[in-house]
Amino acid sequence: MSHDEDDDGETQGPTLVTMRTMDIVVALVLIGLSALVIFDSMRIGHGWEPGLGPAAGYYPFYIAAFMGLSSIIVLLGALFKPGPGWSRAFATKTSLLRVLSVLLPAFAYVALIQFLGIYVASAIFIAAFMVFVGGDNPLMAIAVGTGVPVALFFMFEKWFLVPLPKGPLEAMLGY
Repeated sequence: MSHDEDDDGETQGPTLVTMRTMDIVVALVLIGLSALVIFDSMRIGHGWEPGLGPAAGYYPFYIAAFMGLSSIIVLLGALFKPGPGWSRAFATKTSLLRVLSVLLPAFAYVALIQFLGIYVASAIFIAAFMVFVGGDNPLMAIAVGTGVPVALFFMFEKWFLVPLPKGPLEAMLGY
């Protein structure tokens, strides 16, 4: 199986980014995040306070230090010791399009929550996802897309008494 094929042997297209490149990028991002957390932990106090115990930044400091050290090890391995698997495809054009077909609607869903509330946005997201990504029957998608948010509304708003973001429809219905 070449690196441009999936498990079924289907061609995935040209490699857009390799495993080695992604290991380097992720390691650098995590090193930066670790440095930020370490810096902030030092700002708020990261030591042991006698009679009180750990300061507010104690645990974040050590977790970030270990994460940063691990990321440095991964970075050095990716830079100086690339093995045969490093040239494998991390993402091909086809795989990236598959990921984007889920990621972009998820971003749209989050944006819609601000304007329509979580229940209406969820109904639209579920129904649209079922039809356009899942290829389901539109009537079934509408039924599920409506039923799930209604059930969640009763569960959160009525039974658990946990208010979630509501939009104009809920306001029109008196909620």
